[in-house]
Amino acid sequence: MMPPSPFDKHVLLIGASRGLGYALAQEYLNRGWHVVATVRDVNNTKLHALMDISDGRLEIETVDITVPEQITRLHERLTSRRFDLLFINAGVTNQPEGTVGEVPTEEFVRVMVTNALSPLRVIETLQDLVLPTGTIAVMSSGQGSVANNVNGGHEVYRGSKAALNTFMRSFAARHTGDPRTLVLMAPGWVRTELGGSQARLSIEESIPNVVNTIDAQNGKPGLHYLDYLGRTVPW
Repeated sequence: MMPPSPFDKHVLLIGASRGLGYALAQEYLNRGWHVVATVRDVNNTKLHALMDISDGRLEIETVDITVPEQITRLHERLTSRRFDLLFINAGVTNQPEGTVGEVPTEEFVRVMVTNALSPLRVIETLQDLVLPTGTIAVMSSGQGSVANNVNGGHEVYRGSKAALNTFMRSFAARHTGDPRTLVLMAPGWVRTELGGSQARLSIEESIPNVVNTIDAQNGKPGLHYLDYLGRTVPW
């Protein structure tokens, strides 16, 4: 059984059917939070198995963030709710080989729309569901750092995360004075289906620290680009 909730905290987690998103849902449930988590597919996922042991603190919604109408309908379903944290985790990768000039246009569009455009559409649409004392977090990557890109590789994925970071800076600039915390999170290279089997970190080494880092930023307005240990990542 999951532990009883020690406080009334609510997270809306976008993209939780597997990998880091599933681990985030599990971690927040373990910490007593109420979790509304989304999946893209209506079929059962690993996330659905958590419902039986969540003591009613897990709800599952379906949304494809690349379809704006689905984001709008999610907002309509949740319009009376308020959340301490909106965390957009949904994202994709692509084959790391090849330069950006060699990537098919369709593949470039798929990665950029999913990783850069769609998270900002989610934020723009759902931001009013986040409490004034709350946090809006997006799963970025250390590979989104332009300053740290000294070895190249993973060009389209890197570009999509750098674009995401830039769009979030623009969002923050348009919301100067907003008391809410904004976080771009670099979770480290984690062994998941997306990260691959050669990744340096286990989920257990990354995700609890991700949650700790986001929690530590609560009450600190403005945009923060941080890694899973709370260290500032250079833009």
